[in-house]
Amino acid sequence: MIYTLTLNPAVDYIVRVSDFELGRINRSETDVKYPGGKGINVSRVLNRLGQDNTALGFVGGFTGRFIEDSLAAENIRTDFVSVAGDTRLNIKLKTLEETEINGQSTHISAANMGALKEKLALLKKGDTLILAGSLPETVSPGTYYDIIHTWVPKDIRCFLDTNGDALFEALRARPFFIKPNHHELAELYNVPIASPEQAAFYGKKLQTEYSVPHVLVSMASQGVLYIHEEEIVHIQPPRGTLVNSVGAGDSTVAGFLAKYEKTNDPKEAAIYAVAAGSASAFSEGFCTKAEVDRYSNNMQCERINI
Repeated sequence: MIYTLTLNPAVDYIVRVSDFELGRINRSETDVKYPGGKGINVSRVLNRLGQDNTALGFVGGFTGRFIEDSLAAENIRTDFVSVAGDTRLNIKLKTLEETEINGQSTHISAANMGALKEKLALLKKGDTLILAGSLPETVSPGTYYDIIHTWVPKDIRCFLDTNGDALFEALRARPFFIKPNHHELAELYNVPIASPEQAAFYGKKLQTEYSVPHVLVSMASQGVLYIHEEEIVHIQPPRGTLVNSVGAGDSTVAGFLAKYEKTNDPKEAAIYAVAAGSASAFSEGFCTKAEVDRYSNNMQCERINI
């Protein structure tokens, strides 16, 4: 079974105003609300790619109910812990310059964390857990480390997609898969990374130092590096017009897992991951399986030696 974990979910409120001006009343041309948070996004894309999964995490208030209802409408199972406050609301303003206003995280109590651990205790050998997104302000930066450190020895595959202190701490627990972008990788080693060759060098360094089996380093238009103990592959994304960057990285994670579950071939999974991320980036919403299959059949990749 596949589980996603979103400790800091949100309702994403996307508003399009082409001629936005400060200091006056602006009227939206379109607006839409989605259940958000990286793990929830992964759940939604996995579902589109035909992979059954269960979404875990914390939700509360009317925004939390919206997330649960929205996922139920997509036939995605949920097993959230209810918290006292409202799940945060993130505003994403689509105008000449994209602007985001992320709401404050809900307070997570010790009792809430205890309830989550009870749910995680139900995971079984061979299950997969995706830990994705930021941590609430009231949660320790070592939370992902604690979870991965507990479950990896029990043969639970842990996928990790986060950044900053949460990523740095969690690496020590040896997750199965990570997906930093080149800026996050550069931050870990306090160096500039501008080329695929530089990203390959430091990605391999990370993979070796922390014994992470699978590393994907995204570099926007420069493509994606897949780093495994046996090889480093530079995957060029397909050509297309960027429509919506929200959720492209989460689609990449879902694409890798969906293909790996079926083929157990990591290189093929990495190519499918890039196809999934690209298909979402080229769409108003998330990718469809047909789009991902089409892109994955026309990907270019080459091996990098360092």
